[in-house]
Amino acid sequence: MPVELHFTRTNGRVDAAIDRLMEEVGGIVHTDIVREIILAGLKAGQENGGRADLKLMNSSMKEMRFTAKVFGPYRDVRKVTVFGSARTRQDAPLYKMATNLGKKLADAGFMVITGGGPGIMQAVNEGAGPEHSFGVNIRLPFEQMPNPVLMGNPRHISYKYFFNRKVAFLKEADAVVLFPGGFGTLDEAMESVTLLQTGKRYPIPLLLVDTPRGTYWERLLGFLENELAGRGYISADDFSLMERVRRPEDAVARIRHFYSRYHSVRYVGDLLVIRMRSALEKKDVDRLKKEFADLLVAGGDMRLSGPLDEEMSEPEGVELPRLVIDFNKRDFGRLHQLVDAINAF
Repeated sequence: MPVELHFTRTNGRVDAAIDRLMEEVGGIVHTDIVREIILAGLKAGQENGGRADLKLMNSSMKEMRFTAKVFGPYRDVRKVTVFGSARTRQDAPLYKMATNLGKKLADAGFMVITGGGPGIMQAVNEGAGPEHSFGVNIRLPFEQMPNPVLMGNPRHISYKYFFNRKVAFLKEADAVVLFPGGFGTLDEAMESVTLLQTGKRYPIPLLLVDTPRGTYWERLLGFLENELAGRGYISADDFSLMERVRRPEDAVARIRHFYSRYHSVRYVGDLLVIRMRSALEKKDVDRLKKEFADLLVAGGDMRLSGPLDEEMSEPEGVELPRLVIDFNKRDFGRLHQLVDAINAF
């Protein structure tokens, strides 16, 4: 008779066996989380008589583990994910713009993340150089090899599943830059803006790049404005989540400005904590509180603070000043505008 398993420590000998296994293996830091991963695997084995679901879970877990291993040593380096068409020719103006963007990002201290293929992806990797590049490729029915810049690069990952690849693209990014492209590029554009609009991804710059006379993004934004905003499917503030730029140097300048004072955000309970590189003055906070009162819950506040007690267990950024907000967890376009206002002081 199978043992009924629970994530609480009520599994008797099974819990003891898992504890012994982790002790035998050694080197496991967050034993509470690893214990639940093991239990999830055991429970999945009990609940799934077929192989298909188990194979999907197994491959996803392996891909996510390897993603964390590859990106882990570079957590302190800002990274920019760049999307665009694999079919862009090397003699096209957009290819040259993408190469220039990659170089300027690397010169500014950023690393780049691309899909690892040809076209815009190869151009960005060429500009940044292999030492500043990540490639997150996808295995397709037709063979897609990594581009020459990433061939043999230890920061190249090949994925079976698109959803795991998307996690790597967006979880690791401090900014997203989109060049014109096909279905895949549009999918990545909509995925990115949806995560920002719903608050499933913390604020980052989302930049739409085209040639000075290009109409690709202009026409798409016109559709979004007329058909989505015009019908009330999205709000006007959602357009604050993205910005068009015409030159690579403008994209780099916009990304650098976004992190000029703003550092990062996190939730502590129901509070939104904005970490900043330098403190605001009280008069500036009073101005922000008035201008962005609609972001606050009823009776909520916006105040300066040091690290909260719950943050003290995480040493990263503990020295940074904070702006603590009783955020309504709804208006993320306005939150992006607040970040811009913080950087403007």
